[in-house]
Amino acid sequence: METDNTTSPSPSPSLTLYSISTINIMTQGRMHLGVRGDKRRRSPTRSALNFQDANNAVAAKTMRAELQRLSGLVPDMHERKLFQENMNGFFELFTRYISERSKRDNLDWDRIQSPSKEQIKPYHDLPSTTSASDLTKLAVLKLNGGLGTTMGCVGPKSAIEVRDNMTFLDLSVRQIEYLNKNHKVDVPFILMNSFNTDEETKRIVQKYANHNVKIMTFNQSKHPRINKESLLPVARSPNSSIENWYPPGHGDLYESLFSTGLLDELLGQQKEYLFVSNIDNLGATVDINILNHMVKTGSEFIMEVTDKTKADIKGGTLIDYDGQVRLLEIAQVPEEHIEDFKSVKKFKIFNTNNLWINLKAIKRLMMDQSLTLDIIINNKTTDSGEKVIQLETAAGAAIKHFRNAHGINVPRTRFLPVKSTSDLFLVTSNLYSLIHGELVINPQRMFNTVPLVKLGKDFEKVQDFLRRFKTIPHILELDHLTVTGDVTFGSNVEFRGTVIIVANHGDRIDIPSGSVFENKVVTGCLRILDH
Repeated sequence: METDNTTSPSPSPSLTLYSISTINIMTQGRMHLGVRGDKRRRSPTRSALNFQDANNAVAAKTMRAELQRLSGLVPDMHERKLFQENMNGFFELFTRYISERSKRDNLDWDRIQSPSKEQIKPYHDLPSTTSASDLTKLAVLKLNGGLGTTMGCVGPKSAIEVRDNMTFLDLSVRQIEYLNKNHKVDVPFILMNSFNTDEETKRIVQKYANHNVKIMTFNQSKHPRINKESLLPVARSPNSSIENWYPPGHGDLYESLFSTGLLDELLGQQKEYLFVSNIDNLGATVDINILNHMVKTGSEFIMEVTDKTKADIKGGTLIDYDGQVRLLEIAQVPEEHIEDFKSVKKFKIFNTNNLWINLKAIKRLMMDQSLTLDIIINNKTTDSGEKVIQLETAAGAAIKHFRNAHGINVPRTRFLPVKSTSDLFLVTSNLYSLIHGELVINPQRMFNTVPLVKLGKDFEKVQDFLRRFKTIPHILELDHLTVTGDVTFGSNVEFRGTVIIVANHGDRIDIPSGSVFENKVVTGCLRILDH
């Protein structure tokens, strides 16, 4: 088995920020001085272009100076080197952003086509296999950069308990441990943390020391938020408030794998394939059929997609753009076409962010400096009212750079994210059972679809959610549940069909233990007090 032993270029010990006189200089996403911009790009007028170029040059120069100043404030040489690497990556994104902004190089909606049969293959057409030989070449990576704040929790989201007193992280480790034991392999488990989750995650994973899983962690980049007016970093020092920094999206995966040396380490261990997914997607388990398909077809990149429902209208989708398969995110869609993007008729599938990637191909593209990802501009307003910009990238956007890349339309069961307590309600119910860390839908469920559950703001935080349910209701025959207002539930409650429960402002509804609701709307006030 051949391995790629090409040595990675060692990072420069100083901040390698480029001098810029003009910004129409981008080729393959990297900066090269004196190279003219793509002649196919249209500028409004020559005078407007000169004005924009002048502004861009000033913005790049002042940003470079500010990043150099921030770098000089880091006293420790090792820490300064890491900081400089982060700022180099940020500066490249920033110069691409101001260049693309001035050129107004928007997506041509008329050139967007639905993916061909070759670009998206049905999962049920894949050959079924029981051979686990390809698992020896596999590594599994979970994106672990998010916090649990939206669900009212402190610390990494992966530390939230989701089923049988086990966290997202517990379930993932249990899955990989069973995989290794059952197939007698050594699949490593990797966590890409952010500066928000890294320290706490490293403490948590110590409890798995005696498990049959090799756990590796690395930290993704840390970028400064940009003031929208000045186009300068909000941070005034390297140690400024955490609100002044952000992790630049999971598209940073490739650069961080490469720059930390973990990519070379995996290749040195004869690993060739990487399965990437979000830590909160409980349906993202290792699938031998997909892995075998990847190996047999020589595909360097596979994206799992699944059929879109009305709940998924904002999810990114695969498109055919001039004969090339590409990921289209809602942030890239012109405003006048947003409703077209959300249409279930036109865009029938969406990206689950379950990605299968060839490690040697990542190495080749990183060495060639050609793995350029579309920039996602995330406008935010801080608590103090300051308007800021975050420049982010998505891991799936890399699909256009890999050979024989395509999507696989997988069953909905492979997309089971927990983004809210409504999702938590589903995964903790009798709709699923837990087998070796994997959630499996209850065979007694008569329908292929998962119920639609909408819990109101009184249930948003995990603590409030747990307080309002004595036990999670039985929902095997449920189609749709909506609950709003001050509502609490006793034990052994059952819902069937469509159930809507609304407690108006000032009212409270206590659902008695043992209640069965089928196709009912409940409103008003019902108090049940202990005697």
